[in-house]
Amino acid sequence: MSNASDSTQSDLLAHVLVPVAHEDDALKTAIALEPYDPDHVTALHVVEKGAGVPDKTPVEQSEELAAESYAAVRRVFPDAGDHTAYARNVVGSIFEAADDVNASAIAYRSRGGNRLVQFLSGDRSLKLVTQADRPVIALPQTDTNE
Repeated sequence: MSNASDSTQSDLLAHVLVPVAHEDDALKTAIALEPYDPDHVTALHVVEKGAGVPDKTPVEQSEELAAESYAAVRRVFPDAGDHTAYARNVVGSIFEAADDVNASAIAYRSRGGNRLVQFLSGDRSLKLVTQADRPVIALPQTDTNE
């Protein structure tokens, strides 16, 4: 007999959007998500665009980085989908991508950093968990070096 919490967890993990920054981050995030057994996973890579300034990296390099990230997620979730966004506002583009793919939740690993780094980056984790219109799952770190 299943209970309401089993149903809620199942609904929560029906389609999880996983923002990833690079191959190592993607693999660590996928490994951290794996024990929760989501029904479907879509990996998201956001290519940061500059507003009136040159992009941080050439588009071709960013797209290669995205492809490597998606391949890393597929080592853990072979049927994972992928979604690439091009935006200046990373957190906003995560929310838009969640709408685009109809994600039931967003799962991420905090990339850490000291308070100064968090302040300068606008503390994306804080924005992600406080401004989302759907559940956000903060995954535990998977290695002891972080």
